[in-house]
Amino acid sequence: MALIDDLKNAQKDAMRAKDKVRLGTIRMAVAAIRQREIDEQITLDDAAVLAVLTKMVKQRQDAAAQYDQAERPELAETERNEIAVIETFLPQPLSDDELNTLIDDAMTQTGASGMQDMGKVMGFLKPKVQGRTDMGALSGKIKARLSA
Repeated sequence: MALIDDLKNAQKDAMRAKDKVRLGTIRMAVAAIRQREIDEQITLDDAAVLAVLTKMVKQRQDAAAQYDQAERPELAETERNEIAVIETFLPQPLSDDELNTLIDDAMTQTGASGMQDMGKVMGFLKPKVQGRTDMGALSGKIKARLSA
């Protein structure tokens, strides 16, 4: 079953359960996915839906941090609740060991030897780790390996 179908089924379940936070968050996610489909005139596959959901989580993390700095804990808590709902649709995060194994494999497969090969390694890994790790942290780990 496609991820968008999971979202729509969860939306129906949230309506039945009268769970306003979950329902509102899922509606926002479905709307963001539909908007991207309309803008690009395509039907998104699971990888693209994961990218939209991952972006939504990152936006909410940034917003929560800003609310914390502005001493607005109630708004930060709302953002964190939305993050928790969205994360239920994302795959399980990769452990450090799994990530290091994937990086090693990617470097071997692409023949990466220096920083000039950073794009090759990231391109190889992105479809495998999308939604399962922070891409910024992954980039930092790859840079450390390539510059060593």
